[in-house]
Amino acid sequence: MNLTAQTIKNSKPATKTRKLFDGGGLYLEVSPKGHKWWRLKYRFGGKEKKLSLGVYPDVTLKDARDRRYQARKLLDDGIDPSERRRSIRDEIRTEAANTFELVAREWFSGHEPTWAKSHSSKVMGRLEKNLFPWLGKKAINSIKPQQLLEVIRKIEGRGVLETAHRSLATCGQVFRYAVATGRAKRDVSADLRGALPPIKRKHFAAATEPDKVAVLLRQLYGYSGTLIVECALQLAPLVFVRPGELRRAKWRDIDLDTAEWRFVVSKTDTPLIVPLARQSLEILGEIEPLTGEGTYVFPSARNNKGDRAMSDNAILAAMRAMGISKDEMCGHGFRAMARTMLDEILGYRPDLIEQQLAHQVRDPNGRAYNRTKHLAERRVMMQDWADYLDRLRMSYAPEIPKFERDIHRPR
Repeated sequence: MNLTAQTIKNSKPATKTRKLFDGGGLYLEVSPKGHKWWRLKYRFGGKEKKLSLGVYPDVTLKDARDRRYQARKLLDDGIDPSERRRSIRDEIRTEAANTFELVAREWFSGHEPTWAKSHSSKVMGRLEKNLFPWLGKKAINSIKPQQLLEVIRKIEGRGVLETAHRSLATCGQVFRYAVATGRAKRDVSADLRGALPPIKRKHFAAATEPDKVAVLLRQLYGYSGTLIVECALQLAPLVFVRPGELRRAKWRDIDLDTAEWRFVVSKTDTPLIVPLARQSLEILGEIEPLTGEGTYVFPSARNNKGDRAMSDNAILAAMRAMGISKDEMCGHGFRAMARTMLDEILGYRPDLIEQQLAHQVRDPNGRAYNRTKHLAERRVMMQDWADYLDRLRMSYAPEIPKFERDIHRPR
């Protein structure tokens, strides 16, 4: 006879394990201590096997019969219910082990060797500050688009929209890596396209008209602060490197005899040679007696040993103190100024200018120019630029004869 709920409830333990059968291989196993387990006996591949269906009373008689039915359906399809359960359990364990943080760090470690240190630190910083605290412990395959959006909205809510966009893009790369390595089924970040408002790009403020540049240069040369900041302000437009590269300039990288400054560009991790014009050498010669014994050309005013670079705000603060507003000029503005005026006024080839700006420039065969490419031409360009800035500062007529401009253009 089939079991009833009352029969099961009234069943008592014996000195040995008892089996109360319900039919179809289903039975209730009652231990001497009174514990009750549902079991299913079946045959697969010619062998007798058993499957646990749960503990009574958590699993009722009806529940046990439903589970027997599901197991029998698998057997009809040629599937072993025990193996199916084991594979599901293994899949769950694997999924739980492959958390977002684990996969993200694995993805990061694979790409880090090819990135500049500054870029890799920013990527890991976004992961650790903005994503891991909320997504790190979640199985990557279990994360839903809505969960990801909620985290990205937290970043946007702090008023850093660009960081929100970058964090979402990083998530996309991590999810695609998870898909490629079999840890996720799809990139859920793709569902969030258009969820964030677009970034309104702002160009760096820069003076690019001769009359405005002339006024700016007079202001820079009229600075009445420390010699270190004064020299940095005067050198900035002459070499037009990135602000961080200028303030972290090291004496060991500068050769006054060959008039060259050689260093590795932090943003792209590529070497660059900056030919130093006569005016640049004069500025460096003026500050060398003061800082030449230390590490940095422009050390921090708060560090007597000279082993800490100038603050990233020193030059900006000096310009603001002189009345140069953020809408007129910023630290990066000297690069835009040189890029525009070297091309449009002095007539130098764009590829020479781009190479001196440490932008990625390729030759006709698609290969990246090496750091010494066109060095002689760039040396002439840097001296012409310094002389032109001198003429502007001293109110010399900014225009130069057309034939002189044309000799720099490709024929």
